[in-house]
Amino acid sequence: MPLSWNEIRDRARRFVKTWADAHDEASHAKPFWIDFFEAFGVSDRRVATFEYAVQKFHGGRGRADLFWRGMLLVEQKSRGKDLDEAFAQAQEYLEGIAQRDLPRLVIVCDFARFRLHNLDDGSRTEFSLAQLPEKIRHFAFIAGYTPQVIREQDPVNVKAAETLGRLHDALKAAGYTGHPLEVLLVRLLFCLFADDTGIFEQQSFRELIEQRTGEDGADLGARLAELFQVLNTEPARRQKNLDPQLAAFPYVNGAVFAEPLPIAQFDSPMRQALLDCCGLNWAAISPAIFGAMFQSVMDARARRNLGAHYTSEANILKLIKPLFLDELRAEFERVKGNRARLLDFHQRLRRLTFLDPACGCGNFLVITYRELRLLELEVLRASADLRDTRSERLFAINLHQQVSLNVDQFHGIEIEEFPAQIARVALWLVDHQMNQKVAEEFGMYFARIPLVTTPNIHCGNALTTDWNDVLPAERCSYVLGNPPFIGKQFQSARQKADLEAVTRGIAGAGVLDFVAGWYVKAALYIDGTDARCALVATNSVTQGEQVGVLWGWLLAKGVHIHFAHRTFQWSNEARGVAAVHCVIIGFGFENRSPKSIFEYDDLAGKPHAVTAANINPYLVDVPDVVLPNRRTPICAVPPIAFGSMPNDGGHLLLSDAERNDLVAEEPAA
Repeated sequence: MPLSWNEIRDRARRFVKTWADAHDEASHAKPFWIDFFEAFGVSDRRVATFEYAVQKFHGGRGRADLFWRGMLLVEQKSRGKDLDEAFAQAQEYLEGIAQRDLPRLVIVCDFARFRLHNLDDGSRTEFSLAQLPEKIRHFAFIAGYTPQVIREQDPVNVKAAETLGRLHDALKAAGYTGHPLEVLLVRLLFCLFADDTGIFEQQSFRELIEQRTGEDGADLGARLAELFQVLNTEPARRQKNLDPQLAAFPYVNGAVFAEPLPIAQFDSPMRQALLDCCGLNWAAISPAIFGAMFQSVMDARARRNLGAHYTSEANILKLIKPLFLDELRAEFERVKGNRARLLDFHQRLRRLTFLDPACGCGNFLVITYRELRLLELEVLRASADLRDTRSERLFAINLHQQVSLNVDQFHGIEIEEFPAQIARVALWLVDHQMNQKVAEEFGMYFARIPLVTTPNIHCGNALTTDWNDVLPAERCSYVLGNPPFIGKQFQSARQKADLEAVTRGIAGAGVLDFVAGWYVKAALYIDGTDARCALVATNSVTQGEQVGVLWGWLLAKGVHIHFAHRTFQWSNEARGVAAVHCVIIGFGFENRSPKSIFEYDDLAGKPHAVTAANINPYLVDVPDVVLPNRRTPICAVPPIAFGSMPNDGGHLLLSDAERNDLVAEEPAA
């Protein structure tokens, strides 16, 4: 278990005193860095190689003073030497290091000064030896803490999915397919993440592969099976003579490693592909979007359009902020100065439950959980500010009780098994990322290993499943999500049958898009409760003949619209952008006030909120009126047999050039 920050800082102060007069590279460098690692409770033998031999890019060989593969390179100089020259020398070494072994941080040091070059973001930080205790968090990764800025558009997300995709393809080509392949990849994802985020000892998974398997990969599958068994076994139940390198891995549980799998047969290129995966910085992965990208790993065609169909964080926030988050944050601001009210607010956060009945890889649930954990962190911070000195020690001791939100508050329904597995793991991953934020905030290690609490992700058809079997409606706080968009003319026979079963008794339901089934089931589910709902839909459910059918029934049931995003472009910045014109509608059986309509001057731009007295099904501030369909004109004009609809498969759509050519040839057109 990593040391607390207070202990590390105390050790750093002793380190500064011990080495205040160090000056000579030849005699002082190695003991200086051995002692440096000891300040973090880490043995240099565990992570570092001194005098690491490197083949320079332009010929010749050199020796890096200290090298920790994938993490750190140090070039040490005698006191007063030029640090710019030292960094230039380090850059020569970088050119000769394999891509997957490249460090994230380069340190040049002359005993009196540390200069840190972050290769991930290009930043540079310099400080004196005396300032080390105050700057110690720059080295958080050494101690097992990983303070990462998780960026949803970080290229590492795409690179990670592509790298895993190559491994998937190789395993599949070798005949390891179906359910075992899906489970194996989910386990490897967990291990890769654990290797970089302190769940495992730093790089222990990578070292197991490099040091304990042959280069031909023949024994890798068996070694992985052995590791999975260890991760699923409590330390007290493990064999006494277990390989120490395996015994060092923690007990994970959480059903991730419980199922026995056929042993996969690897070869040398497949082993190299897995090591390439190990070389990425998995601490920077965003569980919010990586789940969708990881799902595309299983489909080579989808991978060519990698990231096209994930739901961007900005779009998820458009739904969860007006549904509950803005309200919770406003309440927190009101109560944060009162100890009793703050405690009551915190307890209420723990009682909230969420259901996504079309959860896919869990991105709505992941972002919701992350935002609630960030709010809880502010609650803990406010509680710490209010506590008196007598209770400070008690607060620290009870940190595991203080952090009360957990993944079991989150429920989902997903029709495919593999995305459902990913959703569970993604929630565990974001839980660990948020636990690291708690550790950073309060200066002590905090983790939930073994995994005792489990997300409630149900694999099944949401339109034929009773949602009460997943989460009883009386216990549900919020229903949210992004159900599938399929127009009536594109639905399969099975989808039509599922939708018909849900909408039976609704006149004219044959015109409804597939997404309407979730609106109907949500209304039936939350009827008679205080639960509130917000779902994404194509804007067709607020236009034309569908309004009278769907919303005529919903309004008659007593549904009220609480907020709505009018038509906007649902897209993201990933390659192969998928753009659909969507709406978000928040509703429930309580007639809440005030209501908000979010309008867009630019469909791809940002919304601005307008307060409304009422929001009708056309998403305008007027009374609840719906226009029924009719087959006869309201005045003396010819009847319309078929409305204006691009229903020809695109054959009548013209490009600008085609349009200009047509007009030039046939001006009357």
